[in-house]
Amino acid sequence: MYALRRDGARLAEAAAGHLAAPVPSCPEWTVADLVGHTGAVHRFWTAVGSGELTDPSGYAPLPRPAEDGLIEWFTEGLELCAATLETLDPELPRWTWSDRKDVGFIQRRMAQEQAVHTWDGLAAAGRDEPVEPALAADGVDEFLAHFARAKETAGLPEAGLHLHATDGPGEWWIRPADGGWRVDREHGKGAVAVRGTRSDLLLLLWRRRGADQLETFGDLAVLEDFLSAFSRG
Repeated sequence: MYALRRDGARLAEAAAGHLAAPVPSCPEWTVADLVGHTGAVHRFWTAVGSGELTDPSGYAPLPRPAEDGLIEWFTEGLELCAATLETLDPELPRWTWSDRKDVGFIQRRMAQEQAVHTWDGLAAAGRDEPVEPALAADGVDEFLAHFARAKETAGLPEAGLHLHATDGPGEWWIRPADGGWRVDREHGKGAVAVRGTRSDLLLLLWRRRGADQLETFGDLAVLEDFLSAFSRG
């Protein structure tokens, strides 16, 4: 839970004194909305991870506090989430919306959710700071395993999409197969290829980076068709 605590603290620090600022990567939000959303996510998954919440259909989050208490509320929930999850066996069964139903999914999801929203908050403060590279590579893996595979593959050509990290290990070749996705962590000649840092590849998938900010080859319409299936999250 080191990454969750680290990146949560970075978001709280960046948000202090800037709660009314717009968040360019989440156009309908202010920084207060970003902090409130992330804090609510912490509390929801804390309840699920602890076993307190087994049926999310009946879950009703409490309203977030006023802005003068928002960052304190956020940091309290952040620590509660990290402290709860770090004590649990990753293989312990728990409800999740994915096909992986254990605490390990929640631990990973919290680190990844926090990393991307910390980037949002830093960017709102004029600080374009990358996601830590190893965490970003794991984020690409998580995105392709749990978010991309929930979407239809219609329109993606057989050659698919290739992602190539330029700052360390990381290659992903995404192709349609048997009505779903096949993701191989190897080099391949896709219909479109994208090269960038591990952070930039993750931010591209989450619609924080545009393709024009990375190095691309091939049919960019294929990339846009693929990305258009996903929200900013």
